[in-house]
Amino acid sequence: MKKSCLIIFISCFILFSNCSSNSDTPIIEEEIEEEETPEEVPNIKWQNWYLSVPLNRGDGSATSIFYQDIVKDNLSEQASKYFYKNNDDSYTMYTKFTGFTTSGLSPLGDKYCRTELREFWRGVQSTADNWSMATGTHILETTLKVDYVEGNGRTIVAQIHGKESAGISGNPATVKIRWNSGTIQIDYYTKPDSGKPWTSAFDDKINIAEVGNDIFTFKIKIENGKFYYGLVCEAKSINIDYTLVYDYVGNGYIHENYFKTGNYFGWHDDYEKAAQVTLYKVKTEHN
Repeated sequence: MKKSCLIIFISCFILFSNCSSNSDTPIIEEEIEEEETPEEVPNIKWQNWYLSVPLNRGDGSATSIFYQDIVKDNLSEQASKYFYKNNDDSYTMYTKFTGFTTSGLSPLGDKYCRTELREFWRGVQSTADNWSMATGTHILETTLKVDYVEGNGRTIVAQIHGKESAGISGNPATVKIRWNSGTIQIDYYTKPDSGKPWTSAFDDKINIAEVGNDIFTFKIKIENGKFYYGLVCEAKSINIDYTLVYDYVGNGYIHENYFKTGNYFGWHDDYEKAAQVTLYKVKTEHN
């Protein structure tokens, strides 16, 4: 009798153990599943940008391509020659002088052509969606590689661009970040003479560092009305923290602004020379 009770007790213990083990399994699986679904962060928040390519939009001006067509890969065959996505999620930005510029048809030797992104800082699809240096902190971090630049070896890869508005004349290319035969340069406007607009007649230039054809990240920050830059290029062991360049608001600058990044080719002597930039990531902050 005692032996039979012992057998029944052992059998029940084994059955209870198996049931407990099986009931715990789904809970463990659920916890693992939750940990393996992190939020994805895009390299480019496309709603904050539109693309310009040097193709005739019908009136002699360059073609604007908006974020919906970029996200859906709905570019024309012609436009896809100038801008396309690569297998590593980077984007190739090719350009050459075609005569079709953002300000209209241009003859050789006059204006320049570009394949370039223009910012809508709040994501509002309007060229009135711009920010002021007088308030907040504004940051652009753009990660690129210049594949080649023919002709004079110069292309602009990032900008702060001013916007003409009521009572404020001119559309200054206030800060230009130029790749010049492998060297990163800053070309920035300074305070004009009394009564004069902000133009390149009053600019200054700084050579920053040699990045060659390696990947680099250029950083622009406007804080308390002042312009700072930073530069990182791991292949060249470059890591320059934010460095003060110029106090814009302190010198009377009142334009509203927007960021730009891409391939603004500094060549207009023929229709043959070309430049190509690979864009890996763009990040902006406005606080």
